[in-house]
Amino acid sequence: MKELRVLSPTGILGYGFPKESFQQGLELEPDMIGVDAGSTDAGPYYLGAGVSFTDRNAVKRDLQLLLNAAVEKGIPLLIGSAGGAGADPHLQWCVNIVKEIAKEEGLNFKMATISADITKKWIKEKIKKKEVVPLKPVPEIKEEDVEQAIRIVAQMGVEPFIAALEKGAQVIVAGRANDPDVFAALAIKEGFNPGLALHMGKILECAAIAAEPGSGRDCMFGIIRDDHFEVEPLNPERRCTATSVAAHTLYEKDNPYELYGPGRIVDLRNCTFEEVNSRRVRVFGTKFKSSNDYYVKLEGVKKVGFRTICIAGVKDPIMIKQIDEILKEIKKSINENFDNISKSEYTTIFRIYGRDGVMGKLEPEPLIKSHEIGIVIDVVAKTQELANTICSFARSTLLHYGYPGRIATAGNLAFPYSPSDIKVGEVYEFNIYHLARLEDPTEVFPIQLEEVKGGEIR
Repeated sequence: MKELRVLSPTGILGYGFPKESFQQGLELEPDMIGVDAGSTDAGPYYLGAGVSFTDRNAVKRDLQLLLNAAVEKGIPLLIGSAGGAGADPHLQWCVNIVKEIAKEEGLNFKMATISADITKKWIKEKIKKKEVVPLKPVPEIKEEDVEQAIRIVAQMGVEPFIAALEKGAQVIVAGRANDPDVFAALAIKEGFNPGLALHMGKILECAAIAAEPGSGRDCMFGIIRDDHFEVEPLNPERRCTATSVAAHTLYEKDNPYELYGPGRIVDLRNCTFEEVNSRRVRVFGTKFKSSNDYYVKLEGVKKVGFRTICIAGVKDPIMIKQIDEILKEIKKSINENFDNISKSEYTTIFRIYGRDGVMGKLEPEPLIKSHEIGIVIDVVAKTQELANTICSFARSTLLHYGYPGRIATAGNLAFPYSPSDIKVGEVYEFNIYHLARLEDPTEVFPIQLEEVKGGEIR
């Protein structure tokens, strides 16, 4: 029975992994190494600012191990969503690290870079053709949204990776990509069941998170065969169980039966999870369905202003009991003091930790039951100077506010940091979170090939 072996070293490039686990994976003779390098979990800032949410030194450490292993074994290394957000600045950032390592280590290989940046002109044309649809509850896209966007990317599927592999690339550094597709591309290229390949990719994308105990910074190994795939963690302290793998199949999904992706639906209704031994799980029954149309997800961000925050603690039970009324009065004071400034130029939010700081209006138990609370004063304004001004005023007013029943007058807040006001800088928000129809799965993902000859540069 033919098989293909995939090594996933870490949940996100730069999160790290034990060298011992990685070496164990190499001894199992993988046919490729795959790694996801990005996510929208860190929010819209990184796409807008064009910087990575992972540290350069940490990414370089991981890449040194991955590149040396891939070149030594002569196997492909596939990297998706390079630099965190997967736009061209992030892509180039990651490519520069790859070339730096190649020069230092004397490595030679053929590299493909795949851009995921989308032009505004292209999206506007798609809007006119009614080929851009929202991911609910996002509203319909408008040309105004496109104009306001600082940067827009699309999530590529397996096809650009396969095209790069067919062109002879050994190292592929790709922009924004659908996570499972990075790990499924080679298997699909080699003729394996695409449903099984993508399901295995879904498990491998987060590395050992699908194990017990789970970890995003440890290695996982996958083997795909004709009618099933198997996954196993490479750290002997971890194990896969039928429950842990089935649970991760549901990770970040709103439908337990279908896994959506570019141009397809992976049908999970008839999946079975079988424990081969105490550490390995075998999965059968995943099916692949092609979509009638091929859609990719678009991610775009616009700049909304600048942020300043202040973090403070409150322990007085008298103040805690009436915190909502107090904060209403603080907002009223802000509006009165700065009545010469339009309210559209700034927003002030008080996040109360110990009550609903995490879930906000969705918090099912809004009553404060703790003996202390944390308050984050969050101000976003059109300029950094205005954000600083409003936050400073809100902090000082709340610090000395004379609420009913107050006994101590030395100050209402405890500050863990000095300075108390933290200038965060530019603020972005997602304003494009839609699906766009493609005629060709590779049409907006150009591939550039080059021979990296680090061994000749030394």
